[in-house]
Amino acid sequence: MLERSLAADTRKGVRRALDAARRRVAADEAESARVQALYDFERSLAAERGASVVVGLDEVGRGPLAGPVAVGAVVLPPDAPPIAGLNDSKQVPAARRSQIADEVRAQALAWSVQMVDAADIDAAGMTTSLLMAFRRALAAVEAAGVAVDLVLLDGNPLRMDPREVSVVKGDGRCASIAAASIIAKVERDALMERLDSAYPAYGFASNKGYASASHIEAIRACGLSPVHRKTFCTAFAQDALF
Repeated sequence: MLERSLAADTRKGVRRALDAARRRVAADEAESARVQALYDFERSLAAERGASVVVGLDEVGRGPLAGPVAVGAVVLPPDAPPIAGLNDSKQVPAARRSQIADEVRAQALAWSVQMVDAADIDAAGMTTSLLMAFRRALAAVEAAGVAVDLVLLDGNPLRMDPREVSVVKGDGRCASIAAASIIAKVERDALMERLDSAYPAYGFASNKGYASASHIEAIRACGLSPVHRKTFCTAFAQDALF
């Protein structure tokens, strides 16, 4: 009786292990298919327009109360092998983002991250600041000697270039836009962590300049730092103490 019970338990354990292995294989296959679809969709856009060299651009940091807005630009090789885990930066865990950013930079034909700081955002407004950063990022890629045929943007049209094509939710649909979002996010986050050392009251290392409750409370208690966007903080800011 005991031997039969042990044998049954063993069979159940084997079945559970096999089921878990099948689920892992299915999940891995689904993830590989998702990443491949980023490349396939981008290549289809290029083929429709007779383009061979594509740059993807995306912005990070439009909404924070502090720090710059950042725009990334990436040109991936046309025959590039898929980068595992590539996705909209908001969908990628922080620890994994840095690794993927390293892979993007190593593989890219050209890449750039351009930032517009808080003072310039206050002076020019966000729309103009974004346009400035996008133009700088595209110019940096072309200055590296890469002749771009197609400019892919995430979201709404900017009408900054005749080669421009906007893709709704492009950071989750196009490989180069996803890559641009990740390198921009990694560089901006690293900057905010450095600014945390200079202005420790605001928690920039954790909130990255976004309007967390503790960040808003710090602004009310301490006023604004030089890296705050004053035009974003009028509802709850004291006079600057710096």
